[in-house]
Amino acid sequence: MKALVIDDSRTMRRIIGGILRPLGFDVVEAENGQDALDALEAGLDAELACVDWNMPVMDGLGFISAVRRERRWRDLTLVMVTTESEQSQIVRALAAGAHEYVIKPFTPDAIRDKLQLLGLVDLQETA
Repeated sequence: MKALVIDDSRTMRRIIGGILRPLGFDVVEAENGQDALDALEAGLDAELACVDWNMPVMDGLGFISAVRRERRWRDLTLVMVTTESEQSQIVRALAAGAHEYVIKPFTPDAIRDKLQLLGLVDLQETA
């Protein structure tokens, strides 16, 4: 399974990738939503995208909206991973098409729990 980790912070991309790899994901990184869209357009077939909200060029909400407009990416699971913690922001992201929402700072268990809830990992297999 492939996971697209979209964040303008290299450190955050490494942290999230470090959580996803032991769960069986092949991680591809993008610095912003536009780079991630370009990767999808070029044929990247990912099952999961972990998306930061605040990024230059194209923010996470813009990326989620763009993905949801395309039928070919309908099966891509979108998880917003961000410092935006206001209820109105969470509602906006979910309304735009995000499946789940994780607020930074987070624990590895928080990411794993969301992925298990979404049916992307079986934690009994990875334990």
